[in-house]
Amino acid sequence: MTVPESVSRTGEALSPADDLKTAIGGFMSEFKSFSTGIHATLQKQEDRMNKLDRKTMLARRPELGMTAEIDAPHQKAFSAYLRSGDDDGLRGLELEGKALSTAVAADGGYLVDPQTADTIKSTLSATASIRAIANVVNVDATSFDVLVDHADIGAGWATETGSLAETDSPQIDRITIPLHELSALPKASQRLLDDSAFDIEGWLADRIATKFARSEAAAFVNGDGIEKPQGFLTAPTVDNDVWVWGNLGYVPTGVSGDLGGAEKIIDLVYALGAQYRAGATFVMNSRTVGAVRQLKDSDGRFLWSDGLAAGEPARLMGYPVLIAEDMPDIGADAAAIAFGDFGAGYTVAERPDLRVLRDPFSAKPHVLFYATKRVGGAVSDYAAIKLLKFSES
Repeated sequence: MTVPESVSRTGEALSPADDLKTAIGGFMSEFKSFSTGIHATLQKQEDRMNKLDRKTMLARRPELGMTAEIDAPHQKAFSAYLRSGDDDGLRGLELEGKALSTAVAADGGYLVDPQTADTIKSTLSATASIRAIANVVNVDATSFDVLVDHADIGAGWATETGSLAETDSPQIDRITIPLHELSALPKASQRLLDDSAFDIEGWLADRIATKFARSEAAAFVNGDGIEKPQGFLTAPTVDNDVWVWGNLGYVPTGVSGDLGGAEKIIDLVYALGAQYRAGATFVMNSRTVGAVRQLKDSDGRFLWSDGLAAGEPARLMGYPVLIAEDMPDIGADAAAIAFGDFGAGYTVAERPDLRVLRDPFSAKPHVLFYATKRVGGAVSDYAAIKLLKFSES
């Protein structure tokens, strides 16, 4: 059988060398087209992955780190409102499709920009307040419910064929913590606000945080629960030897208005359940600290030890000490020292939003800034906090 010779486009016969050259040229052309298609597909996939990576990084980035990209419009609009009362930017501002500020002045003011709000929150958390050691929760409602099961769960050993007795029913208590309005009213002159070098957001955050911190610290200790949080010292108390749920147990010093001795501090520590001692903290004011620092055990060693590093709290019998100036002084029948796991024993509930209303009329030539937030607090576990009462019994 005769194999026909290859021919060129002009009809001329091709030599074997020319035939191979033509085949290689065709292959290279097809390979180039294939390579271009693969490259385009890979480029599309790379672009898609880069977009996903940017979205993931943006979602994971801390809130303060996103301020320049996302919160800048809110911060700029809020600054304009504080300086001149121009609220057009706040009324129309939206973030990721959600309105940042839907409240008009008649409804209580505008939401503070996130950067200023974070500054205030950081200051509140860093102050010498029960907030620093309590359980702090954010809520969207007007109250917060804590469900506490303070009964021991029955348990026992069982065999494969033997019967198992029923365990005790749980005893669930619902503690409702209402939220109350906390306000501050700093003021500044219009001339100062017109100065572009004046850091209005930083000034406002500092003034609001200072006022809020003082008011909160006092309420979390001594608040009566009427239009303010209920302080833990206003809860009912009973001698720890006959303690029942709904009361804070106290250990008497045995001497009215006097500490007695170091053994009373030891009694207070071991009056608290073992499950709470690992996270427990002492709470007292500076004057009480002055008396407690002088206490020694039977071997002549001081019970008090200062923090070994900067920022580390002092310790009493190995437990950290929070110095809260709103605690009472040592005196007759005063519960001047508290010891407990406040993360379990006291709950602070608050709404995350902070609002400011600008008032240029009530204190001319000054401008008032009416700042409000909603916060509540109450004892959430009566077994988690014990008191040292300076009384005979």
